Amino acid sequence: MTYSHKISPLALFVASMLLMALASCASGSRSATGGEVTGVGGTSFTEPTPYGMVLVDRGSMKVGVNKPDSAWNLEADARGISVDGFWMDETETTNGKYKQFVFWVRDSIIRERLADPAYGGNEEFKIEEDRDGNPITPRLNWNKPIPWRNPNEDEERAIQSVYRTNPITGIKELDGSQLNYRYEVYNHTEAARRRNRLDPSRRDLNTDRPVATDMPTISKDTAYINDDGRIIRDVITRPLSGEYDFLNTYIVNVYPDTTAWVNDFENAYNEPYVRMYFSHGGYTDYPVVGVSWEQANAYANWRTDFLRRALGRDGVYIEPYRLPTEAEWEFAARAGVDENMYPWDGDLALSEDKGCFYANFKPGEGNFVRDGHIITSRVGTYAPNDFGLYDMAGNVSEWTSTAYTESINRLTSDLNPEYRYDAAPTDPYKLKRKIVRGGSWKDVAHNIRSDLRMWEYQNEQRSYIGFRCVRSQIGFARGNKLKTNKK
Repeated sequence: MTYSHKISPLALFVASMLLMALASCASGSRSATGGEVTGVGGTSFTEPTPYGMVLVDRGSMKVGVNKPDSAWNLEADARGISVDGFWMDETETTNGKYKQFVFWVRDSIIRERLADPAYGGNEEFKIEEDRDGNPITPRLNWNKPIPWRNPNEDEERAIQSVYRTNPITGIKELDGSQLNYRYEVYNHTEAARRRNRLDPSRRDLNTDRPVATDMPTISKDTAYINDDGRIIRDVITRPLSGEYDFLNTYIVNVYPDTTAWVNDFENAYNEPYVRMYFSHGGYTDYPVVGVSWEQANAYANWRTDFLRRALGRDGVYIEPYRLPTEAEWEFAARAGVDENMYPWDGDLALSEDKGCFYANFKPGEGNFVRDGHIITSRVGTYAPNDFGLYDMAGNVSEWTSTAYTESINRLTSDLNPEYRYDAAPTDPYKLKRKIVRGGSWKDVAHNIRSDLRMWEYQNEQRSYIGFRCVRSQIGFARGNKLKTNKK
């Protein structure tokens, strides 16, 4: 079963522009006495501080390794970059927060079935008309509570349909295979490229060349579920025909791979983590693991939509939650300081005089517990860096949005650098690598350095990889201060 969430990017963009125009007109223009152009005033949506996030102000630094290290065969490859301001989760995404996403998908499937005639057909669980009685695209009614207590026979069948009874233990458990989340993403970057303009005369501004009338070829992602219940991802390649050619569709199973604890470690008794780490309340505030890059992106999309519905302001544009770019992640981890190899000052992962650890990592061969933990630790256990961010080294490695290639430093700009590659299903597996940062609980001190780049395949689910989200800052907040040279 798939829950579908559809957004019309064109409609959203038009609505937001209309709202801005009305706001500008409502404020009126400034006095234009004497015929001078004085500008048009306007109002703007004041963005609240996102819950659980800290603001990382715009800044610049040298990212990468600053000093060569022959012991680890590292060459100095630091380069200067600048990034704009963004909000970042102060901690890694926890089991509790990710479980809210999982349960939301579960509840959406139950509501869909409660409205299905095969399960009683209660029309109150689906909204198909607006307030004036006009037909609209059907959507789920989240104001109608699920009858968890005292359901009738049909309602009970709908609720129980997302659970399964383990044939070995006889225990009822959530059927993770059904928890599929469908969403759409508008690729603003590709839509903005000059080569993809719908008007051929605006693709090449060199008037010495004839206008090429052939429409460019575009590729868009799509997905569907086949008759066997498997998610099939496909890529459509065709001549550009309109705005919707940049709207990509994804279906992602959102349940984390709890078996990663066994599959990541040969000949180890990690079965208790398989059964308990994601489901037991004792791990609620621990970082979620077993989540792929694709699942992390689905979570970010859901989180954006969850906020948009809560604001209840259709047509107001908000910056989406997303994975950080590699440059954003490193700038935030090192607190914008060129000399920092870690989120803290110095070249060590523990205090020599006090013997206390700065992060959760593997202190020695076979010794996971010297830092007080054997696997992950509760988020926020260690002190934050100067930006107020916790666990930017160790605990779990973190996905970034950036695709990995050996020549990435030569491909990316020094302004908000990002290398994006949306691999097609038929692409070689090598092209499906994404950058992870920060090192984890299983890594030695060297591998949790903030200036080192690592990668993993985008569909892999590891017991040592998690993530956190960011949101671009809108405009320039009053709290920001630019450093200027004054004489």
